[in-house]
Amino acid sequence: MAKTTSLLLQLLDEAYERKTWHGPNLKGSLRGLSAEEAAWRPSANRHNIWEIAVHCAYWKYTVRRRLLNEKRGSFPLKGSNWFRRPVTLNEEAWKEDLRLLEECHRSMREAIAALPQAKLYSTTLNSKNTNIAVIFGIAYHDVYHAGQIQLLKRLQMEST
Repeated sequence: MAKTTSLLLQLLDEAYERKTWHGPNLKGSLRGLSAEEAAWRPSANRHNIWEIAVHCAYWKYTVRRRLLNEKRGSFPLKGSNWFRRPVTLNEEAWKEDLRLLEECHRSMREAIAALPQAKLYSTTLNSKNTNIAVIFGIAYHDVYHAGQIQLLKRLQMEST
């Protein structure tokens, strides 16, 4: 594997699931949350942790799709970007959406690992951004939302 790809995968792994110096990664910020905790909203028109998790899954799917030049429409949920959650407030539904996030991450990671080095600096499908910029962006996206989740958890603790 080329050094650049190896570095990109390390960046993705740290943002999603590996311990780092900067604080919680996305998966760590979700660890141990119940469906009820994930469904809590700070106010009526704000996203909850559950919705953020599914939003992250969607964008991992989107990055993979763009890198592989795949057509839209294969994400398992209807819609795009933000998905109202919970549909059903139970632990199994929450765990299913966490599995979706994990599957989307693994699938995206595999696509990046297989991407030829020559394509790293090409633009992605329907974008002005290069593939490498999109890969960096999805890692930043994970860290950004991990921070949001940590804040929502703190607000939830303080509200009870």
